[in-house]
Amino acid sequence: MDVPVWVWGATIAGILALLIFDFFAHVRTPHAPSLKEAGGWSIFYVVLAIIFGIGLWMVWGHDHGIEYFAGYITEKSLSVDNLFVFVIIMASFNVPAEYQQKVLLVGVVIALILRTIFIALGAAAIENFSWVFYIFGIFLLYTAWSLARTKHDEDEQYEPNIMVRLAQKYLPATEEYDGTRLTTIKNGKRLITPMLIVMIAIGATDILFALDSIPAIYGLTKEPYIVFTANAFALLGLIQLYFLLGGLLDRLVYLSLGLAVILGFIGIKLMIHALHTNELPFINGGQEVHLVPEIPIWLSLSVIVGILVVTTVASLMSSKSK
Repeated sequence: MDVPVWVWGATIAGILALLIFDFFAHVRTPHAPSLKEAGGWSIFYVVLAIIFGIGLWMVWGHDHGIEYFAGYITEKSLSVDNLFVFVIIMASFNVPAEYQQKVLLVGVVIALILRTIFIALGAAAIENFSWVFYIFGIFLLYTAWSLARTKHDEDEQYEPNIMVRLAQKYLPATEEYDGTRLTTIKNGKRLITPMLIVMIAIGATDILFALDSIPAIYGLTKEPYIVFTANAFALLGLIQLYFLLGGLLDRLVYLSLGLAVILGFIGIKLMIHALHTNELPFINGGQEVHLVPEIPIWLSLSVIVGILVVTTVASLMSSKSK
């Protein structure tokens, strides 16, 4: 897949323009979006991602088009599961609803920066070391196992990580919000507000999310451009999706289980690919292993969509019966 530098530049500029638009259209004036507003903009970003995917399909071909859609659907699904954590963080810090959009936008920007770094590192590692696929595969299988054991519930408490604990311990802070400001002046002293602590918490969790998502999409495509755009479009519209889903998140009781199956499937796919490109001397004498055929991308897309459909329907039926 030969992507000219100007296409990379135009794509990055377009993503940045959408983030700036998001700020001026939704975040600059603090408010809690209505269901209609959140739904309309969520649809807009999904349609935009689909149009981009169709364009990519037409320019770079059938296989790359399917890789993009498989990656986008997987990353979007992982983003929805990440919203559970965002809900818990917002509740733990009592973030007023009208200020939550700014926190989420900062989270999206941090996530995009971190994923871009990890994408570049992943591409360099794959280019030079084929055994990286073993590491990605094992990591995804472990993540799938951990995710299958995770149970989200509305009474779950947020456990501050080391970055948040250090900020709370050493930075002079006030317990009161001052609009969306990160610092405020009180009794002549400049103090940080809880808003900054929340953003640190969101940014720290973004690191963990990126560690899950990048190996997952590299299991579906080896093209850095597809990895970047699928991640970027999955993150765009996440703010509106947060408010749109709202209480629906509590109904998606089997989402984590479904995502665990998807990550496990991609982990196995990566392990098979690693065997097919094996160079490790202690495995088959450093020769390739072709015991199992590689899983085609169309089958990967079918499995991912099928699992998500079954998971969503089962979750809603279970919630309705309860």
